[in-house]
Amino acid sequence: MTEQQALSEIKKLTEQINYHNELYYQKDQPEISDFEFDQLLEQLIALENKFPQFKFEDSPSQRVGGTITKNFETVVHKYPMLSLGNTYSKEELIDWDNRVKKGLGTNEYAYFCELKFDGVALSLTYEKGILKRAVTRGDGTQGDDITANAKTIRSIPLRIGTQTPDSFEVRGEVYFPKEQFARINAERIDAGEEPLANPRNAASGTLKMQDSSVVAYRKLDCYLYSLLGESVEVNTHSESIALLEKWGFNVSQTYKRCQSIEEVLDYIAYWEIKRHELPSETDGVVIKVDSLHHQNELGFTAKSPRWAIAYKYKAESASTVLESISYQVGRTGAVTPVANLKPVLLAGTTVKRASLHNANEIERLDLRLGDTVFVEKGGEIIPKITGVDPLVRPVNSQPVSYISHCPECQTELIRKEGEANHYCPNAEGCPPQILGRIEHFIQRKAMDIDSLGSETLRGLLDKGLIHDYAGLYQLTFDDLNGLEFRIFSEKKGEYSARSLREKSASNIIKAIEESKKVPFERVLFALGIRYVGQTVAEKLARHFKTIDNLMNASLEELVAVPEIGERIAESVTDFFSHEKNQKLIADLQQAGLHFQIEETEEVSESQKLTDLSFVISGVFHQFSRDELKEKIKRNGGKVVSSISAKLDYLVAGENMGPAKLEKATQLGIKIISEDEFIQLINS
Repeated sequence: MTEQQALSEIKKLTEQINYHNELYYQKDQPEISDFEFDQLLEQLIALENKFPQFKFEDSPSQRVGGTITKNFETVVHKYPMLSLGNTYSKEELIDWDNRVKKGLGTNEYAYFCELKFDGVALSLTYEKGILKRAVTRGDGTQGDDITANAKTIRSIPLRIGTQTPDSFEVRGEVYFPKEQFARINAERIDAGEEPLANPRNAASGTLKMQDSSVVAYRKLDCYLYSLLGESVEVNTHSESIALLEKWGFNVSQTYKRCQSIEEVLDYIAYWEIKRHELPSETDGVVIKVDSLHHQNELGFTAKSPRWAIAYKYKAESASTVLESISYQVGRTGAVTPVANLKPVLLAGTTVKRASLHNANEIERLDLRLGDTVFVEKGGEIIPKITGVDPLVRPVNSQPVSYISHCPECQTELIRKEGEANHYCPNAEGCPPQILGRIEHFIQRKAMDIDSLGSETLRGLLDKGLIHDYAGLYQLTFDDLNGLEFRIFSEKKGEYSARSLREKSASNIIKAIEESKKVPFERVLFALGIRYVGQTVAEKLARHFKTIDNLMNASLEELVAVPEIGERIAESVTDFFSHEKNQKLIADLQQAGLHFQIEETEEVSESQKLTDLSFVISGVFHQFSRDELKEKIKRNGGKVVSSISAKLDYLVAGENMGPAKLEKATQLGIKIISEDEFIQLINS
């Protein structure tokens, strides 16, 4: 490929990726799958690596991260990022409106209301339409340059396609979407790590990570709400918001222009309940005088503008009685205390349990059974206890003493220096640890052995058919057919007997066999090494290539891998130092699992499809979609994701999307069937 061809292809891929990125993140109308999107991105990255002179600062490849930043440069804000005054009282809000009225000397003004998202304030500077710098709020006067990390946030434009001022600044709030926060915490729990405390703190910590690829993996998002610049010609805040929307910035569609303080109060009341349906956490409403002329007239106090204020919603909390504390044992042996509460209604749901985290939290709260406690929801996985009412404490109550022995196997608990959690060290004999490790091993993101539920696994363990996850590969159809196990009914409060039927047994054996195709990085994650989640497993697999290299790696060699600290390195070396784990690996290797990265070479079959581009849509009989794409590439063709006038062929299968068919017909694209495609490469 010549330089000119490479540049042309890079521009084409960039255009396609930006188009699909906007559809997904701005309009919520994706046209292609995540896999197809990733394939486009991989093609772009491969080309940029081959022709680095064409890797531009606004390239979509910047969004996957990979930049390592040891120190974040301090940057002085051109326009100070002042904090807002705030109130929890509607009466105080009315008083503030009276001060605005008095300051302006007129009733002719309007307010602009927008939700206050619970995240991290960020300033973005654009020059000639390209994102040049992203800076945190810091102390309001200066903040940290986190440009590399901000570029991984897909809703932040790297380039503005329309006409804009030569230089301008946009401000917004970076937040951790609820769905992604739950995903990351589930993975951390899987890896034996403490879950992140709340979305806001997690977003703040993520933005300051040294490896931008980790930031990309966490999938933060950002709402923009302010436009500044000497060449920005607007008269009102609402006009600036309209410009941000026109330029393609991600503006939350929850704002409203209000003509009076009464309308503002109605807006606040409406969103107090409705805000829970949004993808991000919110903690209030920001009210701004809309006219920029009026804003200048009102001016600032030493700390905040007089023309804006934040109304904060009161934290959703309720009081109830702490009836007992139960202790749960995870697959890594970590013991987690959970408060069992007298049921109470909180934020529309009945709460019966609350997180207590660890012994330190119990001691900090000075908890006692029978205490009246305050429970709050605020972005955590389950509600948490925030305090105790000592005035109604039962007479002669005693502080809760944390258990000293495992509630499941009675082994004495240990607590490592510097760690908050207690652990049961009986990894081989503690039932929930054994079951938890196997459940982790078979989950979808690991070995993906479906049809095996917890009750079936318990039945296998109870009957001695398996003792660890390697034992799954020794199971036969006869072991499973008719296997009896128990299911607990919440409604009846009792167990009932069940047995596996022939079809279920057959499906499990098939799924176990199919799992042998899972790649090395997922097998490594499935092993359940403490602190080795999906991302860490991928990094270790890519770096060491084989399980033997990893098992023989020294602590120093492990720490040398980007984002692998001493804690992870020590956990990995400890895991592989145990003879029982070495035997597990040997048993799994014997079973046929993948324990090395497969470096596949692209096999060329012919050049019959050279310079031809294809879009694949629908379901096929002789090929899977991936096989069809591979076939096209091996014969010199190119697979693209979207239909344009430059496309050569649409390969149409059954149940293909009508939109693609209609667009291809309108553009006169040749539409061929699976059989016609086969004729094409065989001709």
